[in-house]
Amino acid sequence: MKKSDRNALVALPVVVVIAALVAVAGSQGGSTVGGFPVFALCVILAFVVQWVVFVPSYLLQTERFFDLTGSLTYITVAVVAVLLSAETDVRSYLLLAMVVIWAARLGSYLFLRIRKAGVDTRFDAIKPSFPRFLNTWTLQGLWVTLTLSAALAAITTTERVELGAVTAIGLVVWVLGIGLEATADAQKSRFRADPANKGRFIHSGVWSWSRHPNYFGEILLWIGVAIVALPVLRGWQWVTLISPVFVFLLLTRVSGVPLLEKSADKRWGGEPEYEAYKARTSVLVPRPPR
Repeated sequence: MKKSDRNALVALPVVVVIAALVAVAGSQGGSTVGGFPVFALCVILAFVVQWVVFVPSYLLQTERFFDLTGSLTYITVAVVAVLLSAETDVRSYLLLAMVVIWAARLGSYLFLRIRKAGVDTRFDAIKPSFPRFLNTWTLQGLWVTLTLSAALAAITTTERVELGAVTAIGLVVWVLGIGLEATADAQKSRFRADPANKGRFIHSGVWSWSRHPNYFGEILLWIGVAIVALPVLRGWQWVTLISPVFVFLLLTRVSGVPLLEKSADKRWGGEPEYEAYKARTSVLVPRPPR
């Protein structure tokens, strides 16, 4: 067995244990069904959906439904959390709407993108390996769990607080975040659709203020979700505030900015126009070009 396959097998139980710990923390003071915490049921559901879709994906050696499954999992888990919770309020439905709108927009965008491209090269070396491909789907279950945790805790909790200024601030932050992300994606799609831009990099619109404006929007909107959830979190539920921290670390230290920066440097590094763009443009936080 290859070392990469062994590492994947070792990582699987670690991922599940992390999710289980978050499930225990987020379930404190939350609704139950038949004595079992709704929060924990939602975490289990997030992983089961990934594993069910993994089977035909591995057999057919396709990654086409990976991103779409992730987005649909967010929607499914959030809806189930609302339906199973003993008590729901305006905050619950507001959080549900925030999650559904984000997941539906991003999921459809990513699915159409891969449908047009035909393949996602990130999976070329992973698909043939059962443990590595399974681990990738399992990690998506953890991604859903950690990212959605604050919203899930607020939806399933039995603690209810009237909406106030904090909620309004969170909603504004979320609107700014999803607005920036959607704008960045739309501008990049239009740029790539123009044959004259083949082989070029985008540096217009919001991309002239940030090299990764879509990622900044993603981080911002999950901060907004966490702020909306904040007033009803109690005890161990505070652990679920890992949500925006996880998104930030994932996009800036692991799979987002570092990989794209490396890819861009490999493709355009040394070209005067690209080097000038890098020198004058913020990596993440949008600001006027220097």
